[in-house]
Amino acid sequence: MPLGHSTESWSVPDPQRLADLIRLRAVQMVAGPGLGYLGQALSAAEQVAALFAAARPGVDRVVCSPGHYVIALYAAAAETGLLPAGALAGYGQDGSALEAIGTERSPVVDYVCGSLGQGLSAAAGFALSDRMRGRDARTFALVSDGELEEGQVWEAAMFAAHYRLARLTVLVDANNSQVDGPVDSVTTIEPVAAKWASFGWESAELDGHDTAAVLGALAAAGASTRPSVLVCRTSAGHGLDCLPPDTDRHFIKLPPDLAARALAELGGRLAGRDA
Repeated sequence: MPLGHSTESWSVPDPQRLADLIRLRAVQMVAGPGLGYLGQALSAAEQVAALFAAARPGVDRVVCSPGHYVIALYAAAAETGLLPAGALAGYGQDGSALEAIGTERSPVVDYVCGSLGQGLSAAAGFALSDRMRGRDARTFALVSDGELEEGQVWEAAMFAAHYRLARLTVLVDANNSQVDGPVDSVTTIEPVAAKWASFGWESAELDGHDTAAVLGALAAAGASTRPSVLVCRTSAGHGLDCLPPDTDRHFIKLPPDLAARALAELGGRLAGRDA
């Protein structure tokens, strides 16, 4: 089912404000258990905010390939009314629908992959199916740079280019972070943008924390005659200055004192924007 039911709608008048709210909601979700995938929300907040601003409710599709990034999508859904805000308190808890690492059962978006590297295959399937059925729909896929170590990503990239799935747009969250350390210390994946281009994709590289740049790139991708990829350069600690320099950004531990500082920092920033 496309993002949101056909009877649901939302608006994002200020995508940068939504990005700040995504970070705030993510901190609130992680503060309860004291740990979680906060870093992924910090790095992808602007991309997710731009997606919610660009996607058409009940028409377009969104795929979250790295399942642990779903925290950012939950946060955006709560802010736009697709999820009740109270549901976020169950994030990562036993029996909750809001799993810390999403699966195909996760709410809000069309598909979430638990196993890394499979999301682009699902997104390509959605894009091809919609074209065969004559649907005017775009498919957006969020992919992490660590997933580019997976061969299945590149098989799906070849498939999408061969079939010229022009309504497919991929956002690569290039934060150089994965569970074993910096991505470039595990596998050399650069030059990322050039590799996608060599596979037949429209490829762009941009600051993933520049909301206007992401929105502009999404609009440009919608006019392409080929599948498009946006390589979004980000940081897994962006937007939260109170994090200690030695913080493990992949799976952040957030003791009560640090959680309080994080909430105060983000709350102050939002208050300043709203003043």
